[in-house]
Amino acid sequence: MRTLCASTLIGEFFVIGFAGLVAMKSDDLSMATVWTVCGVGMLLSVLLCGVITRPGGIQLGWVLQVLLVLSGFFVPMMFVLGVIFGALWWASVHYGRRIDEAKARWAAQAEEQGSTQAPAQG
Repeated sequence: MRTLCASTLIGEFFVIGFAGLVAMKSDDLSMATVWTVCGVGMLLSVLLCGVITRPGGIQLGWVLQVLLVLSGFFVPMMFVLGVIFGALWWASVHYGRRIDEAKARWAAQAEEQGSTQAPAQG
């Protein structure tokens, strides 16, 4: 799960940065505001890569997804990109957990097969 989620978060890092470039052209927002908000979002996306498997990591990822969608009020294309990355986040969590469960089953089967075979006497 960690690999899939981290890949999604790194993609979001770049999308947030590019959204900041677009938002800079807005007359309603100052450059300092844009880069403070984008910088915090980019930093959060990178830091989440390291805590994704800890308690609350997935929930923080969902918070980031909601914030991405809400950023569409300032950069309208972010409504679309936020929904796309929300779907990617869901898929990363859902299928990542399924992959982790399958790996655990395979490891248990391999261990079981290893313990049922008698060691060779020499």
